[in-house]
Order: sequence, then C-alpha cells, then structure tokens
Amino acid sequence: MIIEYDKKYDQEIKNLLVELQEYIQSIDIEGYNRVTKEYREKNFEMVLDNVSKNKGKILLYEHKGKIVGLIIGIINNEEENTFDFEAPKRGKITDLVVSKNTRNNGIGSILLKTMENYLKSVGCKDILLDVFGYNEKAFSFYEKNGYHTRLIEMTKKL
Repeated sequence: MIIEYDKKYDQEIKNLLVELQEYIQSIDIEGYNRVTKEYREKNFEMVLDNVSKNKGKILLYEHKGKIVGLIIGIINNEEENTFDFEAPKRGKITDLVVSKNTRNNGIGSILLKTMENYLKSVGCKDILLDVFGYNEKAFSFYEKNGYHTRLIEMTKKL
C-alpha cells in the first residue's frame, strides 16, 4: 500500500537509502561511492531539505506493517525558454529503492506510477531521473517503464 511520508517512518527510510547507497557502492567500478558513518543522517537531512525546497514528495510502500520501498520526487524546474533551450515544467525522481527482500513483486512500478501521477497533477510535462551507469537492473527497469536515454556522461581514469 502506498502512503505519504510521515516522520514516524524516518528510521525505515534511512535504512532503505543506506541499502541503495550500499548497492551503488558495490557496483561502482571506480570505487568513488561510499557509505561513511555520517551518510545515514547527512543524506537524510539533504533529502528532506531537497524535497522541501523543490515542492517534492516522498512516497512509501508499506507491506505487512513495514516500509519496504520508497520513491522521492521533486519539481526540477518551471518552464524554461531561453535562447538555446526550451523545456516544459519537469519533475525529477531522485531516489527509488525497494528492499532487496521484496523486489520483483511490482512494488517499484507501483511507486514509479504513483510518483508520475503526482508530478503530472502539479503540471509537470516530463520527468527526469539519473541512473548510475553500472546499474543495469535500474536501466532496464526504467526502459520497461517508458523512459529513454537523453544524456550520457562519460569518464576516463587518468
């Protein structure tokens, strides 16, 4: 069942965000991503600040009394029209995680669709998201849900 953020779920949310970062760390070939002892609290503070400043929303998936998934979305920008760029109001999904014990049950898709509906309801015409280059599972998941690659960042070790 989808529920909206409530402070009483803070510890479970932090657990999921740490689980996501630990996964990213485990697939990071360069080894740049890490989970420091400060990560849990500092990252959560940044998430709440980002959501607050950008008219965002945190949605949670509750199953059998436990939070097993979350998605975080923000308003990325208002409509832009400059000399070199024109874009509608866009939302951005900053985080989506489903606990490893409950994956492959459609929870991620339910969270994604619910956030898409929220962003659409506040006037967003597009949704942006970033996928870590080595996260093939996430890339495949988003493609199956209608997302496509628009920008690719490349790196080279010196």
